[in-house]
Amino acid sequence: MNKATIKDLDVKGKRVLVRVDFNVPLDGERVTDDTRIRAALPTITRIIEQGGIAILMSHLGRPKGRVNDGLRLAPAAKRLEELLGRPVHALQDCIGDEVASAVKALQPGDVVLLENLRFHPEEEKNDPEFARALAALGEVYVNDAFGTAHRAHASTAGIAAYLPAVAGLLMEKEIDFLSRLLERPEHPFVAILGGAKVADKIAVLHNMLDEVDTFLIGGGMAFTFLHLDGKQIGRSLLDPDPQKAREFLEEARKRGKQVLLPVDVVIASEISADAETATVDVDHIPTDKMGLDIGPKTVDAFRAAIQKARTVLWNGPMGVFEIEKLAQGTLAVAEALADLKDATTVIGGGDSVAAVKQMGLSDKMSHISTGGGASLEMLEGRDMPGVAVLQDKAAIGGRA
Repeated sequence: MNKATIKDLDVKGKRVLVRVDFNVPLDGERVTDDTRIRAALPTITRIIEQGGIAILMSHLGRPKGRVNDGLRLAPAAKRLEELLGRPVHALQDCIGDEVASAVKALQPGDVVLLENLRFHPEEEKNDPEFARALAALGEVYVNDAFGTAHRAHASTAGIAAYLPAVAGLLMEKEIDFLSRLLERPEHPFVAILGGAKVADKIAVLHNMLDEVDTFLIGGGMAFTFLHLDGKQIGRSLLDPDPQKAREFLEEARKRGKQVLLPVDVVIASEISADAETATVDVDHIPTDKMGLDIGPKTVDAFRAAIQKARTVLWNGPMGVFEIEKLAQGTLAVAEALADLKDATTVIGGGDSVAAVKQMGLSDKMSHISTGGGASLEMLEGRDMPGVAVLQDKAAIGGRA
């Protein structure tokens, strides 16, 4: 990665303003999944161990520019305090005189978490004065929130106009792994794409045509491709405008890429845990049923392709993962990836991550992305505002 990182900075005695992604699920005052907080620990720990002052900022939920007591960041601060084993001060706002005074009193090694940035409408509007007020709290800026790097907000992009801006360790890791998929993957490279809508993934499919050798397409999106192949798909999901899917399929096959679609599926009349299910070949989907998971023959075909891979990207479930009897295809893919010994496996967010975690297989994967939407946009080849504003290594001139 040619972007400067926190490793290029000397933070001793400096106020380091860090954008983290603590947009975590809460049950009242309790964080129910601390994955994103844990992901930020290496950057926070590096700052305080080197004698810097860590001033953390994040959003939580969608308060729509107003204070919402149910979306305060105090529970995240408490969980971070437990993980760090040192006090974490949760402030009541993210700008203003009281915040400035509290920050001024901090000592090297201290950690503070500003209140939810999105309590201020200026955050999502990328208001320059709001960005300037945030910047006044620090001496250098570190963006470690990959999950919001695709947003041009004040705390992710605007703030870089006022402070030296570098990547945190998590941001560096995310960019390195995802860039490797786009620029220098080991082959064979297998991309597994699922989820409900073709529209959510079609730009990724097109952008990765150069590098990917085999595409495995499951989930609801598979039925649009089966429809294009002349299959009767019953009441299964169908993209209302399949032209881009048709273009991808034609281009992939013209280039000699392998595109594996389901050969059998689990069907039901409705999406329900109580619905009666059956497994049928894709040539025999009844007109009154819908496909809701890949079947065992498809699992075998997908597993065989995965076993040959040196690089694998997985984004999106193979079925309605929330219902146990419709989650078997997704779980089988997770197991197949975990069994790989000498391959790079990248999980791109969402239900794919949930499946891997549910099975206790997280440590078997090379990289699990913390940003579903951000990882998709990067794999689409789109510019990431939160990355673009970071300084290049050459510009920062070594340790600052």
